[in-house]
Amino acid sequence: MEPIKIYHNPRCSKSRAALALLEENEVNSEIVYYLEAPPTSDELNDLLKKLGVGIRDIIRTSEPEYGELGLDDDSLSETIVFDIVCKHPKLIQRPIVTKGKQAILGRPPENVLALLDMQE
Repeated sequence: MEPIKIYHNPRCSKSRAALALLEENEVNSEIVYYLEAPPTSDELNDLLKKLGVGIRDIIRTSEPEYGELGLDDDSLSETIVFDIVCKHPKLIQRPIVTKGKQAILGRPPENVLALLDMQE
């Protein structure tokens, strides 16, 4: 089986629930505490490709920083939004779970179970 990686925030109930589902299914996963070790721009680009979405699709709009940083301005380019998110990883939806060339957003946490069954 391809290695599983979870971009995890232990303070987030959805992230904890997704990690618990992986553990219940005896999946040995690499845990990335992305607030302590934020993804590089290359890593974030890779995650977006694996998810098949744009940067705005993984932003937590409920975070105060979303409005404070002007991300609610639809005229901002994808590049500017991407750069802001790289500097403020708290804005990234969580958890994101990867397996090989595939990734899934663990909202709801049960989404991660589908990733376990995906073939490369």
